[in-house]
Amino acid sequence: MDALERIKQQVTENPIIIYMKGSPDFPQCGFSARSTQALKACNVPFSFINIFEDEEIYRALPKFANWPTFPQLYVKGELIGGCDITLDLFQSGELKKMLDEAVASGKKAA
Repeated sequence: MDALERIKQQVTENPIIIYMKGSPDFPQCGFSARSTQALKACNVPFSFINIFEDEEIYRALPKFANWPTFPQLYVKGELIGGCDITLDLFQSGELKKMLDEAVASGKKAA
């Protein structure tokens, strides 16, 4: 399976997934740190991929959704955006609603 197919599988199988530099507990850039802080503040489970641990994903992800930077947040298979968009959605309250809905719909499907 090539990297683009693996990314498609990951975003399909995980209701909430963030591709980031590092991990939620040990982010390796400020943008990844702020994005995961917003996700953690929403109190929902989410998956993550450390792009530094998989060079194929690191190289293919910008092509997957035509988004050149990291982190990248996907909810229910759709790219939401990077750090700025994630923080804007968090501050408006929309991120929590979106994530709660993704978790609820994920439970129904299982």
